[in-house]
Amino acid sequence: MTLHIHTPLIESRPLSLAAGCNVWLKLDALQPCGSFKLRGVGHACEVHQARGAKQFISSSGGNAGLAVAYAGRKLGVPVTVVVPETTTDRAKQLLRLEDAKVVVHGSSWQEANALAQTLIGPDDAFIHPFDDPLLWTGHASLIDEVAEAGVKPDAVVLSVGGGGLLSGVVEGLQRNGWGEVPVLAVETNGAASLHAAMQAGHSVELERIASVATSLGAKRVANQALICAQQHPVHSHLVSDRATLEACERFLLDHRLLVEPACGAALALAYAPGALAQYQSVLVVVCGGATATLEQIKAWLQQAD
Repeated sequence: MTLHIHTPLIESRPLSLAAGCNVWLKLDALQPCGSFKLRGVGHACEVHQARGAKQFISSSGGNAGLAVAYAGRKLGVPVTVVVPETTTDRAKQLLRLEDAKVVVHGSSWQEANALAQTLIGPDDAFIHPFDDPLLWTGHASLIDEVAEAGVKPDAVVLSVGGGGLLSGVVEGLQRNGWGEVPVLAVETNGAASLHAAMQAGHSVELERIASVATSLGAKRVANQALICAQQHPVHSHLVSDRATLEACERFLLDHRLLVEPACGAALALAYAPGALAQYQSVLVVVCGGATATLEQIKAWLQQAD
């Protein structure tokens, strides 16, 4: 029994017509805590509990923190989440709904993370938002489920923030013998740390995050993501904030499911006319996002370039 659920895999008629190929959606927005993060975080939390962890510490005001809080509540392990001051009231409310202790510190994730490190006691486990082999192994289960359903795509489209989902999906593709299936890695223009790393050939730290897709806002991508891009066919794609937000609105209309801009980046590529036309069958990872509200997306759209 895992903490994450097997999520639906559906063929999307609206996206298939827009993309000019068969588009399959892996609906991880339907995980109990709202995003794919539960796959890896749940796996990591179970491993750490088995090793004797008495508390989980997290540094994320977004989906990773929510996944740790959910996993801790289900496992009966207390959770402390350190979030930066930029974290929305909605996110803090959702964390408290899962009985997590919320500590607000610093103006960025880096500062919140630095404080979180000082809170880790000898019996505690720190659960990283994206850079941990336990997470990647858990995230790989997403591809296992697609393989079990008998669907083999010609390409996988996903959003990239810190690179945890990319690392897990590549691990899943390889362990299912799908090493030739390319991954189309999508970032917004203002949060493209993987794109910068792939161009440079080594990890690069962005000066700042300039995108509404704050869940993609890792200034430096995990080294494993770059290794995946060097060892597996990974193609980098960039989309605008406006295209990302419009994709969120369109997806809500098409599939009655609200996702945050970080997820909308992958959907924006699928909605872009002709972007996927070279493929016959494409899997789009609908990674989710629990903190999105329609009002916020509409407000961002009014400001978007």
